[in-house]
Amino acid sequence: MGKAGRHWTQIYAIYGMDEWQTVIFLLIQALLFAFLAVLFLLYFNPLCSIVESLSPALPAGAPRFIASFTSSVTAISAVCLFFAAGNIFYSSVSLHWEMAQRIINVVSDWSMVKTALDVGCGRGILLNAVALQLKKEGSSGRVVGLDRRKTAVATLRTAGMEGVQEYVTCREGDARRLPFADNYFDVVVSAVFLHTVGKEFGHRTAAAAAERMKGLGEVLRVLKPGGVGVVWDLVHVPEYVQRLQDLRMEDIRVSERVTAFMVNSHIVSFRKPSQNVAGPGDVKVDWR
Repeated sequence: MGKAGRHWTQIYAIYGMDEWQTVIFLLIQALLFAFLAVLFLLYFNPLCSIVESLSPALPAGAPRFIASFTSSVTAISAVCLFFAAGNIFYSSVSLHWEMAQRIINVVSDWSMVKTALDVGCGRGILLNAVALQLKKEGSSGRVVGLDRRKTAVATLRTAGMEGVQEYVTCREGDARRLPFADNYFDVVVSAVFLHTVGKEFGHRTAAAAAERMKGLGEVLRVLKPGGVGVVWDLVHVPEYVQRLQDLRMEDIRVSERVTAFMVNSHIVSFRKPSQNVAGPGDVKVDWR
């Protein structure tokens, strides 16, 4: 599995994280609520007096209940915000690396892989995990990282830090129009990216779903017959499974549920048929 079992500090030192603005925003909000909760605790009796003076018609005991309820909600909000910040940080660093290793393990024989693609490679955690596996197998294969942002310099820098720069190429492009020929890659992988395709139309709209299916369709188009696709994604995995069944993909598997970025996520893997098949393949699903 390459360099597995890393401490989060090692992963962060190489890759940093893409969601740091969200984490900082959540931490600021959490600190604000925590500060308010401490103030409410220290000045509980004055708070009760303020509530009573603002609403003198309230029945006896109501001001204390209102002050207690407000203080409790503020404290619980602070805890939830701290938890959300921690989960997003964990998901972006340690969990992302762990899931990359799980994705690698889906492919049974990397020594036979000559061309691989990571759709939405970002800073390269999954991309470099693939490259490390190719290097471990002594393969002459290469992996291409595609991202819609201009991250090639940063991504190639992380590949250099991992010692796999000779195995990695980066391209900028749209997942809905992959700049590659049909049936080109032995393996196509993607990590927490496909759910963002079409987000300009809103995550729950039919238009956004259609754009996500375009992205999945492009993955299938560039995958060789007999090739393996592995996608770790959020929320919309049942849509992908249904589409893969409709398109007669083989050996469709869905992993157990993993909480990432505060929502449910799954790994779905499949194999593109080597030839036309008459009916949908079996699906092995663990939605827990």
